[in-house]
Amino acid sequence: MERYRKGVEAKKWYVDQRLEKTLAALKKNGFQVFSVPTKQDALEKILELIPTDVLVGIPGTMTIREIGLIEALVARGNHVAQHWSAQTSEESLTMMKQELNSDVFVTSVNAITYDGKLVDEGQTGNRVAAMVFGPSKVIVVAGFNKIVRDVEDGIQRIKKVAAPMNAKRMGRKTPCVLTLECKEVGCKLPERVCRMTTIIKAKPGSTDFTIILVGETLGF
Repeated sequence: MERYRKGVEAKKWYVDQRLEKTLAALKKNGFQVFSVPTKQDALEKILELIPTDVLVGIPGTMTIREIGLIEALVARGNHVAQHWSAQTSEESLTMMKQELNSDVFVTSVNAITYDGKLVDEGQTGNRVAAMVFGPSKVIVVAGFNKIVRDVEDGIQRIKKVAAPMNAKRMGRKTPCVLTLECKEVGCKLPERVCRMTTIIKAKPGSTDFTIILVGETLGF
């Protein structure tokens, strides 16, 4: 039992060290940052940060849906724009533009580096565009599983972890779905989901930007 207890303590120590290291770097790069232990804590913190009378944009993100934010926002009266609820491609595009023009944009990220950079890959570009410019306030939520050593590790995480699951979710037949190997040369349109890479090195100049790190595994 004592060995098990020490094992649990070691696991918590490891998670806490990764969170603290990344949090310090993000703060140095100008972001407002919070570290919380659970997704329930993350939900409560987000609701504290968002007024009830604003339009909230939520793009395609498993993390935000896993914490139950959409239901909580709707229940308290916020108007939420989220294109996953669209019934047609035209409606989806309209909602993406609403997300881009929302008062508060809430999303996750593919990877966050130890030195405080945000690394993302996009297909349409609506999510990464809104993170850079558009909404007055951006809130990014990331489980500790998204923390990586550097930008290169972030890109590798996208290729080996996030992209295959996203492509599978969308019903694509990309090399990473068929073989779990990223073969960029053989990844052709229209199946390809990795079409643009963004690296946010510091807080965008005109955006109120908050990052919430969570001590649990969340999203892809």
